[in-house]
Amino acid sequence: MANEKYNENLIQAKIRQAQTKKVSAASRSAKISAPGQTVTSGWPILDLGVRPKFDQSTWTLAVDGEVENPIIFSWAEFLKLPQTAITADFHCVTRWSRLNNHWEGVTFKALFERVSPKPEAGFVIFGASDGYTTNVPMEDLLPDNCLLASKHDGEALPEEHGGPLRVIIPHLYGWKGAKWVNKITFSKNDAPGFWEVRGYHNHGIVEEEERYS
Repeated sequence: MANEKYNENLIQAKIRQAQTKKVSAASRSAKISAPGQTVTSGWPILDLGVRPKFDQSTWTLAVDGEVENPIIFSWAEFLKLPQTAITADFHCVTRWSRLNNHWEGVTFKALFERVSPKPEAGFVIFGASDGYTTNVPMEDLLPDNCLLASKHDGEALPEEHGGPLRVIIPHLYGWKGAKWVNKITFSKNDAPGFWEVRGYHNHGIVEEEERYS
């Protein structure tokens, strides 16, 4: 799907939220390690007005670029990769956090072992089936709690939250974890994605409050 199908009102609303500098009293008093965030017991749904449908018979995940072994996984092949369960908080740039999420999926370490990134690969560019892209330094994907998640709290990841597969990088804001991911490209060069070219911070570290440039 092309980016022009995104809802422009949703785009502008998220930009305004990311630009907000004021921190509420509630967020200052919340017992949470992430600065400037408030805790939610729910799971807000944020997207750009496009939710791709999942067909496991045709779904693929392409991994290419600066790797020794490029590969295209079918859904069945992806599920045969070693699966890992983690518990991690999730922080949205719009200042809400959902704590203690239970994710299941494939760690990036396991993926790296399959495709063998070349020494010159310094960045990973994620592409999604709705046309969304985002960029992440490869070193940010090395922690054991960074993974391609297919389950959340014991259930298949729902469509509205990026199912069947989304990227989880707990120390970065949620926009860096592409929903509906279907392409992973290893690159020598950085390539700012959808939100980054619209003013969001190029890195997005939660502890540093890297929200908007």
